Amino acid sequence: MSGTLEVSRLHKQFAIGRPAVSDVSFTVPAGEIVVLLGPSGCGKTTTLRCVAGLEDPTAGSISIAGRVVSAPSRGISVAPRHRDLGMVFQSYAVWPHMTVRQNVVYPLKHRGIGRTEAAHRVDEALALVGLTEYAERPVVALSGGQMQRVALARSIVYRPKLLLLDEPLSNLDAKLRIRLRDDLRRILKSAGMTALYVTHDQAEAVVLGDRIGVMRDGALLQMGTPDEIYNRPADLFVANFTGATNELTGTLVARNGAFGLIDFGNGRRGEASLLHELSVGDKARIALRPETIRIGGGGANAFPARVTDRRYQGTQTVYDVELFGRRLEALELGTAARHEVGVETTVALAREGCWAYRDEGGVGEE
Repeated sequence: MSGTLEVSRLHKQFAIGRPAVSDVSFTVPAGEIVVLLGPSGCGKTTTLRCVAGLEDPTAGSISIAGRVVSAPSRGISVAPRHRDLGMVFQSYAVWPHMTVRQNVVYPLKHRGIGRTEAAHRVDEALALVGLTEYAERPVVALSGGQMQRVALARSIVYRPKLLLLDEPLSNLDAKLRIRLRDDLRRILKSAGMTALYVTHDQAEAVVLGDRIGVMRDGALLQMGTPDEIYNRPADLFVANFTGATNELTGTLVARNGAFGLIDFGNGRRGEASLLHELSVGDKARIALRPETIRIGGGGANAFPARVTDRRYQGTQTVYDVELFGRRLEALELGTAARHEVGVETTVALAREGCWAYRDEGGVGEE
């Protein structure tokens, strides 16, 4: 049976520089998939390596299935091989001289499991990852995606309490990556695995995770469901990193419950969702996703704008529009580009898609 992972006030300081991980706490209940998402250097992989026992934390505690495996203040540091966990890495890490079946059965040989039971478990694991018909094939004869499935089967065949996945799809080509991404959640759920998954890819995080933790500079900024992360980002960085790449600035001039009236300058005013506590007179930064900007729309939040560029992408078109002296990206689905470059038009900004945060003088970019 899978177990719960508990990480409490985890801190990792290397010899120089800022902490790689700073006061990070979260829980992964049994059978849940939690994804740590963030840019390179944010601390997500260091967090995973601390859970695995490949790095020694400076402070904090880590428990797997109710057992403390790391607590520096109490002198506890359980070796990786005794933590009852599995790992899937970026590289396939398969034994090239073995068949698929030999690769998958290998972890069972040192665990005192009888031949009949081992064969049953291997068959079960191969069926889960869709490789039953390849069982006797040399592993080097497989595609990259199939080899990663072998690595996954080998990691779950001995039924560890916890599975750790460190960007396991990053070495695959785009088509294989999407295909295995879509299969991976089904496989992990079918196996009942508790999993901690690390990625910098927003789409992977949303597809795979029951919950997503967004990290930056060693800190955990927000932990929530994909819907919460995507539609209620805790701060400007989380909004930017998960796709709200447009920004406007203004001043809050009135409040109406969860919404506020923003003055963008020169008498231009519109409504926005207040995702930070803001008072009248406060400066605000407003984040918007390209897909929430409607070209040619009307209504209370409609403003004059001009199309300055467009990029046709087959099933969608991305437009650059000039609004309030800023360049914004707007995305429209459809196989035909509807708006010409240079046209004067309006853009409508749905107030639910305008997220207002306190302007603290920085930027929301990575």
